[in-house]
Amino acid sequence: MDSNLPEVLTIKETSMYLRIPLRTMYKLSQEGKIPCQKVGKHWRYRREALERWLESWPAELKSNPHETPELEIQNTYTK
Repeated sequence: MDSNLPEVLTIKETSMYLRIPLRTMYKLSQEGKIPCQKVGKHWRYRREALERWLESWPAELKSNPHETPELEIQNTYTK
């Protein structure tokens, strides 16, 4: 994908990278539907984890990007 992006992204950077509204990013993050880590009050996203997450989407959802996959993502970045 975009190699100019940092390894760890903010929620705003991730929103722009994935072309998902910021409000939707907060919802996906709070529901654990996107790989992320909350650091204090701030959400952080590893670019590599996001790329794997995108690749894991079922084919029918790749053709309809307005649907969110019902995948439970385990947060592997917790303490």
